[in-house]
Amino acid sequence: MTKEECMAGLSDVIFWDMNRETADLDKHATQFIPRVLEYGTLNDWHLIRRYYGLGRIVEVCKGVRSLDPVCLSFVCTISDTNKEDYRCYHFRQLFPTLWNS
Repeated sequence: MTKEECMAGLSDVIFWDMNRETADLDKHATQFIPRVLEYGTLNDWHLIRRYYGLGRIVEVCKGVRSLDPVCLSFVCTISDTNKEDYRCYHFRQLFPTLWNS
């Protein structure tokens, strides 16, 4: 799958604060992958999985500082990895919110 095909298939919701024409999937993978996981549709997920591959998605998610807990569980389940391997899991533990105590 080419970059142009992937960009054309992604939902407009993902591009709410950026220009679709200047966005680069390769340069900004750390921005696109979490957005698709948190705000995209199932079709968007299938598109980025075909474009990046599961290995690259997991690699990017492991380095992301913030990821929704449901999305983190989803990635861990489909990739058979542990939550403890992800930066966002440890970062969230460092700053617990008062209402979740």
